[in-house]
Amino acid sequence: MKKVILFFNFVLFLSTCFAQTVPSAESILSTAYKKAAMENKNVFIIFHASWCGWCKKLDASMNDSTIKKYFDDNFITIHLTVQETAANKKLENSGADTLLAKYKGERAGLPFFLILDNKSNLIDDSFLNNENTGCPANEKEVDYFIKILRKSTKIDEKGLYLIKKRFRKNEAH
Repeated sequence: MKKVILFFNFVLFLSTCFAQTVPSAESILSTAYKKAAMENKNVFIIFHASWCGWCKKLDASMNDSTIKKYFDDNFITIHLTVQETAANKKLENSGADTLLAKYKGERAGLPFFLILDNKSNLIDDSFLNNENTGCPANEKEVDYFIKILRKSTKIDEKGLYLIKKRFRKNEAH
């Protein structure tokens, strides 16, 4: 019996040692602000969840090879996990929900994004007339997104055109 108890304690110990810990929102942001300051970029925060289809569309759009460079050249992009299902609460970044609430995004739906400078000052967010654009898709949302990018980046007109073209594809899917 002692061997069985020792074995289970050993397994529990190993699982604790090798368990992945999810970093806090504060630590992710701290690293992002430092990197953004060093690289003279802004911080693009995406609040998302594993179950969110539109979150996946936003990531796919921003990582599309035709426009990824524009985002990489202008932003330190981070993801903060919030609003997970009960089974996936362990994926959430502690403190992310508080940050989301600070910017009035807790009831906006996901994805929700913020663009901040490297000193944590808000430049803009995904609210258009008090509605979350989330992953921009329709013409009005994408035009708003382009307006935000004009305000927060040095992306040229060609780049903005390509971004608009890529994000408009989200409406069809």
